[in-house]
Parts: sequence; structure tokens; C-alpha cells
Amino acid sequence: MPAPLHNDTFLRACLRQPTEYTPLWLMRQAGRYLPEYKATRSRAGSFMGLATNTDYATEVTLQPLERYALDAAILFSDILTVPDAMGLGLSFAAGEGPRFAHPLRTEAEVAALAVPDLDRLRYVFDAVRSIRRALDGRVPLIGFSGSPWTLACYMVEGAGSDDYRLVKTMLYSRPDLLHRILAINAQAVAAYLNAQVDAGAQAVMLFDSWGGVLEHRAFHEFSLAYTRQVVAAVKRESDGRRVPVIVFTKGGGLWLEQLADTGADVVGLDWTCDLGCARRRTDDRVALQGNLDPMVLFAGPDAVAAQARAVLDSYGAPQRADGRWGGHVFNLGHGIHQLTPPEHVQALVEAVHTHSRRLRMPG
Repeated sequence: MPAPLHNDTFLRACLRQPTEYTPLWLMRQAGRYLPEYKATRSRAGSFMGLATNTDYATEVTLQPLERYALDAAILFSDILTVPDAMGLGLSFAAGEGPRFAHPLRTEAEVAALAVPDLDRLRYVFDAVRSIRRALDGRVPLIGFSGSPWTLACYMVEGAGSDDYRLVKTMLYSRPDLLHRILAINAQAVAAYLNAQVDAGAQAVMLFDSWGGVLEHRAFHEFSLAYTRQVVAAVKRESDGRRVPVIVFTKGGGLWLEQLADTGADVVGLDWTCDLGCARRRTDDRVALQGNLDPMVLFAGPDAVAAQARAVLDSYGAPQRADGRWGGHVFNLGHGIHQLTPPEHVQALVEAVHTHSRRLRMPG
């Protein structure tokens, strides 16, 4: 039986329920900006050595919680584990991003693609179970995956890209091939997230990191449609509680209303969106997550605190004049930078918790 949850502020905010303060977690909070992470990574020998070892994955997931009063933990893993399980051969070279040994370039390669056996991802589910035990109810655990479109970008390009030439060439010249990749990805991602929920994840997030590079009509056809499929297929209850679903499209502010209509509970925003305007556009039918520019954390603690207060002020008091509650989960507009001074994160956490309590005071 799972330990009772001592701090459910994050889950309540995701579901637009009353909270005493605005909860906070950070994308990539368990990562390269922490010296203790670097030490564990050194012992593991490689990124995948870290991610595939249950003890190491548990250790680094909990490291930021030992430093900061964060309101959620996020599974330490990578968005590309699903295509790796499909046999594309994921690797991380020193100083470089992810790379696939077997990208999808031909019709035969696309035809051979299949939803992977989830047993190949057992290391992820073992890590989820281990982390839940180690958390002992301290805060909720978030599971995640890359979105079907973002996975397809890496699967076709073979690595990160500046221009997305290969995947966009397929999109415009052979949309049938790209739709096949995306359909398989959507099935695989939904099954993967559901297995994380079964293992103990209490919320799940879909990272559409590259949705913002698409032309307007292409975004709806090749990204949003498949995000909807995943959201519709994800289990929404576990241990007698609602499992919130968060969707995040970097550069997706143009399509905020459509993202809010995917069925997700929370829409993540990058720093290019005005949070108060986003709240008005969605009329509190979803919670919002974000959206501090990660580069703010390179400024001094006073500047960090001031910018955090500005984000909170933009969202405003969570309770509306009509008595309904909105929901705001404070986060960065993208992942924390690896050179971020850890002490500046402490200033951020303190500012968010202090100022958000003040916003809830009457008068």
C-alpha cells in the first residue's frame, strides 16, 4: 500500500482546487546543474547507465528535494526511451545531445516500425516504483514521455536539428509515412504512460518540445491530433485519486486554446506567453504551468525573486471573483540550464512560496 501523501498541493493545483500557496517544480530539476548529480553520473559512467539503473535513477530524482522545498518529483529518465525500445539505438555522446544509430529514412524502415514490447522499458517502471517508495509520500511523482511529434523528429532526423529538414521533407512529400510513425508513436506513448501510472506515477506530462517549429496547419495535423490521442488514452485515476495530465508545447502559445481543449488538465507555457493573458484566454478551464525564463536564474537572488513575483502577479489570485478556482503550477518555461547556480534556485523556491501565500491573503 503506498504511503499517504503529505503534500498534495501540486495535484490540487493541477485540478484547479484550493491551495494554500502556488506549488513549484522545475523541468530538469534532477540534473546537471547540481554537483551531487554530476558525482552520481560519474559513478554511473554514462547518461543511459544512470537512467537504466534503478538505484541511480532513484538517487538523482530525490537529490533536488533534499536541497529545495519543491512540491513534486519528476522521474529521472529521457523523452526518447520509447524509440530506443523500438530498436533505434539511443546514445548520448559526451558534450552532445541524443543520437539514434538507426533513424527512419526509407519506406521499408517506416513499414517495419512497431509498438515496442513494454518489457524493454521495465527499467523505467522499476525506477518509478523505487522512487515512490523512497519518497514515502513526501510529494507526488510525475512521469513523462516525449510527444508523438517530438519523438518523430528525433526518429527521422537521427538527432537534434536546427532546421528539421529531413522530417519536414517527409511531412510535405510523404505525409503517409509520417502519419504511420506518429500513429505508432501515439499508441506506444499512451501505453508507456499508463505503465508509469500503474507503477506509481501520480501525474504524467507530455513534452512536445518541437511542436512550435511546425507551420500552423501542420501543427494541427501532425502534432496536436496525436497529442489528443495520447491524452484520451491515458489512465486518469490511480490509488483512488485523479491522475492529472500536463501537455507542454514549446512555442505553442499561438495554439493555447486548442491545447486547452485536448482533454489535458494542465497546459504548460514557455516564457514567451503572458500568463495573465493565457489565463483569460482559457478562462480557467485548465490549470496553467510555467513560465519563468530559465535565464532569469543567472541573475542575482534579488532579481530572481523579483521575476518570480512578476510571474505570480501576472497569473493573479487563484480564486476568482465568482468563487471558482484557477490552477497555477509554477515552473520554468523550459528546462533548467546546466550552468545555473544552485543557490539561485533556492531564492526562486522561497520567493514563489512566500509571495503566492501573500496573494491569497484577503484584502
